[in-house]
Amino acid sequence: MRFMLQVRADRDSEAGVLPDKELFAEMVKFNEKMVEAGVMLAADGLHPSSKGARVLFAGPKRTVVEGPFADPSELIAGFWIIDVKSKEEAIDWAKRVPFLGGAIEIRQVFEAEDFDRALTPELRDAEDRMRAKLAAKN
Repeated sequence: MRFMLQVRADRDSEAGVLPDKELFAEMVKFNEKMVEAGVMLAADGLHPSSKGARVLFAGPKRTVVEGPFADPSELIAGFWIIDVKSKEEAIDWAKRVPFLGGAIEIRQVFEAEDFDRALTPELRDAEDRMRAKLAAKN
């Protein structure tokens, strides 16, 4: 099962404040443990929302809203994507993150089989081809 561990933003991350050397070193150690355990698929931090934008959809209309966005606690400052056996294991990894404050939200990633009948054999083949191209790119 794949899960996304979402690091919630705060005033500091939204102000562009980067982790200090000590926290960065602890994060590298934590990430290395996840890689050694074979669970980490991806991980990255995100720039503040002031450097981002949102595209809003209303029927055929598209509206672009430039950042920053309100309420940092509703924003994501970074993430990991991990592959583990259960939500409980994802929670266990999240509890090991060397943060002294903040929050991590854990969300399961949809798998092809979750889409039941909506994913026809033709659509599954197209999805498989796309994922193969992505894997070849990495």
